[in-house]
Amino acid sequence: MRAARLVTPRADSLVLTAHGSADPRSAATAQAIVDSISRLRPGLDARVAFCEQNAPNLVDVLTALPRGRAVVVPLLLADAYHARVDIPAMIAESGSQARQAEVLGEDDRLISVLRQRLEHAGVSRLDPDVGVIVTAVGSSHAQANSRTGAVARDVVLTTRWTATTAFATGPSPCPAEAVAELRSRGATRLVIAPWFLAPGRITDRVAAYAREEGIPMSAPLGAHRQVAATVLDRFDAARSVHAAA
Repeated sequence: MRAARLVTPRADSLVLTAHGSADPRSAATAQAIVDSISRLRPGLDARVAFCEQNAPNLVDVLTALPRGRAVVVPLLLADAYHARVDIPAMIAESGSQARQAEVLGEDDRLISVLRQRLEHAGVSRLDPDVGVIVTAVGSSHAQANSRTGAVARDVVLTTRWTATTAFATGPSPCPAEAVAELRSRGATRLVIAPWFLAPGRITDRVAAYAREEGIPMSAPLGAHRQVAATVLDRFDAARSVHAAA
C-alpha cells in the first residue's frame, strides 16, 4: 500500500505595494527594498506591486498568486487614503483573500534611519543650534498629519536638536512657516529631513526650496536595511493575526 504523500501548503507571498509614481526613482526604490527583503529572508517570495502609474499593478499580481496566499504590505508611512481605501479596494477587485498588513508608520527603526540620514548630511547630534524640519506629504486625514509630529519629537531623542514638522502639500505648516518657527526658538543651523521613502517630484520640490533658502536637506529613507526589516515585521504581524484567528 502506497503511503499518502504529505502536501505542504505554499507559503505566503509578500507583496510590497507602493502607490506608484511617474518618477522612475520611486519604483526603483521599491524594487531595491524587495531585493533587500530577499537578502534578509532567503526563500520568501517577495515581490513589488503598484496601485497606479507603474507596473505590475496590484490587482494583476494578486490575481496571478494562489488564492489567499499573500500578505499585502503597503509601502507607506501614513495610514491615510491609499492604505484605507485604494489598497483594500484593489484587493477586493482581484478576488483574492490576501490580507493587508499595517503601514510602516513611525517605527523606531525608521526614526533611526531618518537620524542617520541627517548625520550623513553633516549634522552633529551634539550641536544645540540645529533645527530639524521633518517634512512629509500632507494628508486630508488629520490623524495622519498629527502622527508626523511624533516623528519630529522622536528624531531629536539622544540629540541636542530641536525639531518641528512641515508639509510639502496640503495643510499647514509649510516649510517656510516651519523655518520661521525654528528660528524663533533660537535654531541657527536648519536642516530639512524628508519623511519620505523615496525621491520623487515632491521631494525635488522641497529640495528646490531648500537650495533657494540655503538650507541643507538629507536624503529620503530609501532602501535601507532597516526599512526592509520594518516591512518584514509588518508581514509577520499580519500572518500571526491570521494564524490566531
